[in-house]
Amino acid sequence: MRIGVPNEAAEGGTLVAATPATVKKLIGLGYEVAVQTRAGVPAAFPDTAYTDAGAHIVGDDVWTSDIVLALDAPRGDRITAMAPGSTLITRMAPGRSPELIDLLAERNITGLAVDAVPRISRAQSMDVLSSMANIAGYRAVVEAASRFGRLFTGQITAAGQMPPATVYVIGAGVAGLAAIGTANSMGAIVKATDLRPETAEQVESMGAEFVAIPAATEKSADGYAKEMTEDQARAAAKLYAEQSTQADIVITTANIPGRTAPILLTAADVAAMKPGSVIVDMAAANGGNCELTRPGEIHTTDGGVHIIGYTDLASRLPGQSSQLYGQNLVNLLALTTPGKDGQLTLDLEDEIVRSITVTQARPEPVGPADVLWPPPPVTVSAAPVTAPTPEPEPVDEQALAAEASRKRTLQRLWMSAAGILGAALVLASPLAVAQDYMVLLLAVVVGFYVITAVTHSLHTPLMSETNAVSGIVLVGAILQVGSSNIAVTILAFLAIVVASINIFGGFAVTHRMLAMFRTEA
Repeated sequence: MRIGVPNEAAEGGTLVAATPATVKKLIGLGYEVAVQTRAGVPAAFPDTAYTDAGAHIVGDDVWTSDIVLALDAPRGDRITAMAPGSTLITRMAPGRSPELIDLLAERNITGLAVDAVPRISRAQSMDVLSSMANIAGYRAVVEAASRFGRLFTGQITAAGQMPPATVYVIGAGVAGLAAIGTANSMGAIVKATDLRPETAEQVESMGAEFVAIPAATEKSADGYAKEMTEDQARAAAKLYAEQSTQADIVITTANIPGRTAPILLTAADVAAMKPGSVIVDMAAANGGNCELTRPGEIHTTDGGVHIIGYTDLASRLPGQSSQLYGQNLVNLLALTTPGKDGQLTLDLEDEIVRSITVTQARPEPVGPADVLWPPPPVTVSAAPVTAPTPEPEPVDEQALAAEASRKRTLQRLWMSAAGILGAALVLASPLAVAQDYMVLLLAVVVGFYVITAVTHSLHTPLMSETNAVSGIVLVGAILQVGSSNIAVTILAFLAIVVASINIFGGFAVTHRMLAMFRTEA
């Protein structure tokens, strides 16, 4: 089958659905790839790079391919140019595009909406929304820094002190975490809020402070936060207003596919912000999280607050965005081409395939295509279900005290026996050896305190890396194994065995530990 990659620059796009690197992988799956002329130029991929990767450069007949890979739903005339029975793979927003679904069905075209990939672990490599959100979160901070006009990081100079900027991120999904990491790396003080309390650990791991909503919600079955109650909404709105007045930059990321973005910042909240503050509304394409957002524009309020409503943040980094998007499509086609024979196979029993299949073409001349949207819900487990805590059994205090006393007595007996044995060994040894016992005793005491001061999680790497110390024991034992004293020979042999196990076992443990951090090329 032939895969077509159209040039979407005519519609104002800067991305391309396949890069030269992903074209090679598509050809490896058995497909023939045709790329429309200059399709990758806005993303710095010239036609020669595609031909070197094995693709054919074509014109408008790219739309007659068996499979068309695109960024967004094409115009109606483009779909009309597609052959009945062909497949369109693109972002469709099917929940808001009934006309598109009807047109695909009428033309008997199979439509796969890659923006409908379910939020399950197995589908992460195909999740174009997460890939684009990651890029957009980074770019949001870059745009905010450009508009802010001041340093993010604090500095102390001869001319005075400059405090760091304060960045407040609403939403700790993929885009939010990317924005948090970028702002933190630029030296800003970062705070973040999310409706899901379980994201607090993720926020803090990125170097930000998690500001919890007093009445937070839980994660829903589809991977997004549940709709808030009135009390929760009031508590959240109050928190957003308080934090936005303290922040220099506010980044909003509440954007649920298929729905209008919720309003998080009202006009009154914006009016209370400091002059020169910046709001980056990452949900502008779906209406915006700020009441004053103008999708696709930057405007400044009367109070001097800059509101950035760009709807194409990911497209402002076209090279990397195209590569990530193209790799997502490669992963999807690898799933739907199990034989690597260039034949697309849709297994509707697979929850990923079923979730993204909007229409399915019928064999000609039966058409029109079957409409399969909306798909059945896919349950997402936000966290493992915790087993109920069993009721604690009654504690017998007297039995515990008796057991502790028995352990203390046994410990004293062992210590006394060890002391007597050590004293007898010293007395039975020549006077010249007595100072060696003193060194041994001091080494044991020092070693005990040094090792116990190290956290338990580092004991394994510490011991495995210091196994060379056993080499000293090994050398000494080898020198003494030929002694005329049979007791010395036996002890030397045992020392050789134990030291060898420690040395070679330590190297084996170290090798296994290092292998855990290696990645395949």
